[in-house]
Amino acid sequence: MPLIHPRRAALSEQVIATLRQQIASGEWPVGARIPTEPELVEQLGVARNTVREAVRALAHNGLLDIRQGSGTYVAATSELAGVMHRRFADADPRHIAELRSTLESTAARLAAERRTEKDLGQIEALLARRDGAWESGDTEAFVATDATFHLAVVAASHNDVLTALYADLGEVMREWLRGDLGPELTPETHMDHARLVAAIRAGDAETAGAEAAGYPFQCRPGRLSPSARG
Repeated sequence: MPLIHPRRAALSEQVIATLRQQIASGEWPVGARIPTEPELVEQLGVARNTVREAVRALAHNGLLDIRQGSGTYVAATSELAGVMHRRFADADPRHIAELRSTLESTAARLAAERRTEKDLGQIEALLARRDGAWESGDTEAFVATDATFHLAVVAASHNDVLTALYADLGEVMREWLRGDLGPELTPETHMDHARLVAAIRAGDAETAGAEAAGYPFQCRPGRLSPSARG
């Protein structure tokens, strides 16, 4: 629906809020190319300069990545996620792995104690999707479904601060996993999460925490290489 046309500054803010909502809702996921400038002009019913100003503002805040000759892509789901992505882009991969293990272990323990039947249904459905993506051999699909699965486990902790922090670190985690898996999925890089889900269902916080923390790793030249990933 076209936007109302008040003063220019307020209109630009409306466009920014609308685009931000498209990103935050997942309608435009991280890595996706957003509609072209003419398409946004038509969809929103505003001038080209207003759209351009809004896109540049969101790029400045780290939510969008403008690539000359290619288009504009979603880089992060929130301003904080964009800041974290830039801040930790060159971090030691081992430190990212340790952070992931710490956050997910804590969240899994809480999930085992607090999860609802609705949480369990979503986690189990996402585990099936994750396994299906692995079987397909599509690395990017696996990375995306693995990230969604782990976020659902964290969300089942019902700790809003922990969930928000983990979500804002999402692209940092995904980049770590992409780099570690490499271009092809191989048997030695697979990690079965059935035991993690079973522990959460059983309310076994100790086992759930241990399973979620189970990312043993060893260094190979140039990058981190967990012996069990995902």
